[in-house]
Amino acid sequence: MEFMDKGGSMKRVGLMGVLAFVCVGGVQQIEASEQPQLVSESAILMDAKSGEVLYDKQGNAPMYPASLTKIATTIMALERGDLDTNVRITEEAIDVVGTTVFLMEDEELPLEQLVKGMLINSGNDASSAVALELSGSKEAFVDEFNEYLQTTVGLEDTYFTNPHGLFHENHVTTAYDLATLTQYAMQNEEFREMAAIETLDWQSESWDTTIINHHQLVRDHEEILGVKNGFVSQSGFTLSTFAEVDDTELVAITLNAPTADDTYRDTLELFRYGFENYATETLPEGEQFQGTDGLTYEAADEMFYTTARANDVTKEVQDGGLLVVKNDDQVVLEELLTPFEEQTVQAKSENKESEDTSFSLFNWIKDLWPW
Repeated sequence: MEFMDKGGSMKRVGLMGVLAFVCVGGVQQIEASEQPQLVSESAILMDAKSGEVLYDKQGNAPMYPASLTKIATTIMALERGDLDTNVRITEEAIDVVGTTVFLMEDEELPLEQLVKGMLINSGNDASSAVALELSGSKEAFVDEFNEYLQTTVGLEDTYFTNPHGLFHENHVTTAYDLATLTQYAMQNEEFREMAAIETLDWQSESWDTTIINHHQLVRDHEEILGVKNGFVSQSGFTLSTFAEVDDTELVAITLNAPTADDTYRDTLELFRYGFENYATETLPEGEQFQGTDGLTYEAADEMFYTTARANDVTKEVQDGGLLVVKNDDQVVLEELLTPFEEQTVQAKSENKESEDTSFSLFNWIKDLWPW
């Protein structure tokens, strides 16, 4: 597998040997001996379209996310805030440690600029300012934040105590939840555009500069479209990354790597593994299938499923419209299709004609023999 760097040359990240498969879960997984060997304590590789997990190393273990938290704060701000609003910076907002964008008390900046400063430059002060703008207080934000992550995004094993990811023993999540969060956020076009920004001209009362995206792979590779890196001493180096090759989109999460280089190497290894061995297939809305019962069925919505590249794909629609897609002998999609509308209308029309005929015959008999 090769990635194109921003200079136009190809960068090799390794090739795989002979593939062996074992059936695990919904899609066939590569034999353990051929899977990525990572130094990160926890990692997940997910198909962003189908949600299929392609690699899992302690993906459900409680972990500290560090600044990957800002992915959640950003998408919540995009969905619930007004980006054109001017936000007055308070003393409470700038009372944070770690990376900042050097905000000053009482200056005013658009919410959009603060969100970009948080996501691209990892500004903890910008994160706090965004949280206070959304909820009015840090305490109210934490309550609304976790409610949003659970009910809107669908995270089950995450609890965040702040908007930026600075260490707190109760500020925990999992690699799986972070992959789900990244998958959700990257469906938002505004978020997707922000996550891909490499450099941004920044102007405020105290800072006039060009900020650079802290995620090195975003700057180095055309296929990498975002999103965020992180570090605090208790979390180690953390990374959430989104990549696209052809029609396949993958999310890689690596947590608690010993060094920044380790988390980048682990991420590239996950993408090499994923793109070489798996592909996302699309079932278009409206595609029609002949069922084993002789009826025609169609897909009501667009659907995605993941297949192992080395295996054949078969599709069968059983009686009643149940579509079963197999990758060799492994079921990768089961979906109930809807009867083809034209066919249904025709059947209703035939039934109506039958009813009309029966009614007319009844009236004719009634006229002959009144009672």
